[in-house]
Parts: sequence; structure tokens; C-alpha cells
Amino acid sequence: MKHFNVSFIVSFICLGIAAWWGYEHTGWSGALTALGIATILAVMEVSLSFDNAVVNASVLKTWDAFWQKLFLGVGIIIAVFGMRLLFPLVIVAVAADIGIMDVWTLAINDPKTYSQHLTNHHAEVAAFGGIFLLLVFLNFLLDHEKDTHWLGAIEEKLGKLGKVGSISVMISLAALLAILPFVEEGQKLVVLISGLWGVLIYVGVDAISALLEQEDQGTNVGDMVKRGGIGGFLYLEVLDASFSFDGVIGAFAITNDVVIIMLGLAIGAMFVRSMTVFLVHKGTLDEYVYLEHGAHYAIGILALIMLASIKVHIPEIFTGLIGVAFILASLWSSVRHRKQQEALGAPA
Repeated sequence: MKHFNVSFIVSFICLGIAAWWGYEHTGWSGALTALGIATILAVMEVSLSFDNAVVNASVLKTWDAFWQKLFLGVGIIIAVFGMRLLFPLVIVAVAADIGIMDVWTLAINDPKTYSQHLTNHHAEVAAFGGIFLLLVFLNFLLDHEKDTHWLGAIEEKLGKLGKVGSISVMISLAALLAILPFVEEGQKLVVLISGLWGVLIYVGVDAISALLEQEDQGTNVGDMVKRGGIGGFLYLEVLDASFSFDGVIGAFAITNDVVIIMLGLAIGAMFVRSMTVFLVHKGTLDEYVYLEHGAHYAIGILALIMLASIKVHIPEIFTGLIGVAFILASLWSSVRHRKQQEALGAPA
């Protein structure tokens, strides 16, 4: 439990602030309501981002101690304040062409208008996040050097497609073009540009790593994240951004109070970070060999959901539960694999 001590402390502090905020507005009933909503948001954030924690751990376990501590320390500040608070404010500021402080004032004084601004630009955010996450999934799935295959021969054959250079980018661009006919006429260009930014940033992180990391181990994203450094740090932060905004949008379906949203999602983000540390230090991914697979398949489904949400509304509870379902399925498969290996007398 030591890995979660800080998260519990932060949770008590955030819930205390939430209760005070609610009390200041509508007395004790407001305090109780704020506590309940903040708790619900925290649980939602954990359910939506558990697969994010597994993927983070699969990357961090190969990093040295310095970069692990930097990501888990500085990274949590970026995750909570940058992605859960500042990023949505910046989107509204750019879209509405008003100052960032004016947007904050709008969020506090007129949260309904603020959330409407944010919702109006869901399509382009979903295109960016969906394409980026799709690339994360495809680069895991279409890896011809991967030895462990959760889906057996099917996954192994798909992995061989990875021998074709840039096939993940090609598939992602094809997916982006495929959703354009379903986008409203006035949004087609901005959705296309947002999706292209998702590709550009994914490939750009690779390029930054190649420039800043003077290594001889290759320059693709897979190699880059394995050795840590500034490129890997940026990769995980963009990945977290893609996950977090889905949670921010979903939070407005529960409440329009920006302060409560920030506090609830902050609690969830802290527990996601604690789970990442736990998975790294306990070597859980080595013990449960298919857990990483389940997380990446959950990411693939989340990417498709984000792209589909441009046209149709998909309940956040479905998004969260399907991710958890993939994690549990991969965990069950890992346990079965261990038992089979032990029965054969082979190492798991």
C-alpha cells in the first residue's frame, strides 16, 4: 500500500477542498453533493485511464531511475494541472479568441457556456486523440519482432505486416479519411487538420528523440521509448493528454463545475500514477505476460470510440467498462498461461 500513500493524502486534500467549495455555494447539502461528484469523477478517471497506467509501466520499466522519477514527479504536475485544467482552457481560448484568464473567469462564473465551448470543439479533439492513440495501438500490434502473442496465430500474422515501413501511419491516415464523410460540412477541414496533427506529433516525437538522444539503438518510437530520455518523456505526456481529454469531456456530462471536475480528475490522475509505480516496482507486467496486450487493445478500442464519437455520442461508462474488460481478460489469460507453464515445468 505504500505506493498509494501519496494518492490517499492528495485525495483527502482534494475532497476537503471540494466539500469546502460546495459548502461555500449551497451549505452542507452542497458540500455532500460536491464530495459525491468528486468521488464519481475520480472513479471514472481511473476506469478510463487504467490501460494508460499499464502502457506507462510497460515503457517505464526499461528506463533508468532518473527518468522514472522525473516522469512520475514532474509528469504528475503536467498531468493534473496541464492536461486536466490548462489544456481545456487553452482550447476554449483559441476557439473563442479570448484571453486565458478570461476563459478561467468564464469557467468559474458561467460553467455552462464554458462547457458548451468545449463540447463544440469535441470533433477536432477526438480526431487528434483518436489518431494518436490508434498509432500507439498499431505500432504495438504490427510489430514483427514481438515474441508474445495474446491472440496466437492471428496476432502473429498481423505482426508480420510491421515489416512494411510506415504501415501504421498509412492505416491511420486511411482511418482519418474514412471518417470525414460523417463529419459535418463546416468541420471537415478542421477535423482533417486535427487528425494530421495527431500523426505529426506522434512522428515528431520520434524525430525529436532522434535529434536529442545520441544512441545507436535505432530511431523509431519503439526503440526511443525503451531507452527513456526527453523523447520518451514527451511520448508518454502526449499519450496521457490523449487519454485525459476524453475524461474531461465526459466529466461535463456529470457536472459543469470546473473546480469539482479538476479536483475529481486530479484524484483519478494520482491513482493512475500510483498504479504505474506499483506495476513498475512489483514487476507485474513480467508476471502477467498478456497484461500489456490487454492495455493496448483497450487503447485501440478507445481510439475507435473517440473517432466514432465525432458522429455519435458514446456513453462514458461504456468507454470505461470496455477498457477494464480488456484488462481483466488479459489478466485471466496471463494466469492461465502461468498455470500451463508451471504444469509443463517451464518458466512462466
